Amino acid sequence: MSKSYLVAKNNVIEEIVVNRSRFICYLTPCSSIDTVKTFLKEIQQQHPQASHHCYAYLSERADSSQHYGFSDDGEPSGTAGRPMLSTLQGHGVGEICAVVVRYFGGTKLGTGGLQRAYGASVRQALTLLMSKTKIPMVSRTLACQYTQINDVLHVIEKSEGIVVEQKFSDSIELKVKLPEDNLEITEQKIQIISSGSITLGKIDTLPDDK
Repeated sequence: MSKSYLVAKNNVIEEIVVNRSRFICYLTPCSSIDTVKTFLKEIQQQHPQASHHCYAYLSERADSSQHYGFSDDGEPSGTAGRPMLSTLQGHGVGEICAVVVRYFGGTKLGTGGLQRAYGASVRQALTLLMSKTKIPMVSRTLACQYTQINDVLHVIEKSEGIVVEQKFSDSIELKVKLPEDNLEITEQKIQIISSGSITLGKIDTLPDDK
């Protein structure tokens, strides 16, 4: 079962200078690799003369073991993307992409210096990041009588669920999205108010389900 987690809420631009090299970090909310590609392309177009455009991203929760990626973009292996990613993961906010643009200042920093500089660039930008709580939702369907609808809607509202679609015929059919972490309690409440006559059915994933 997926639990609620923090995700990025705003865009950030922050710059640091290390031995005359400029490191400009861009942060943006991100939930897919397509978002990363589009964002990276925009930054590359804004800074065509930069020495490097390195990135790291988390497309789900911060502690996900699968949904992440990074690139050193020509910097020595392990000196840019990996420390950027580690900094993002350590901050504990998911669904975020960081792109660090470097303008070389004429002084080589060495592998350790690069790792510290890229990590520090992201760390400084993260001080300006705002976050929000994301509640994973699941899709369900149910059918109830007209005399039950007010009680059903009350339970859905109290559980912070959303009614996606309603169909009216001999009964009322609802498609709803409910928080996954308290789905079992919501099902129990609906069973109680309907004396067991209403059950939640699984349906195909609705748009924006995570």
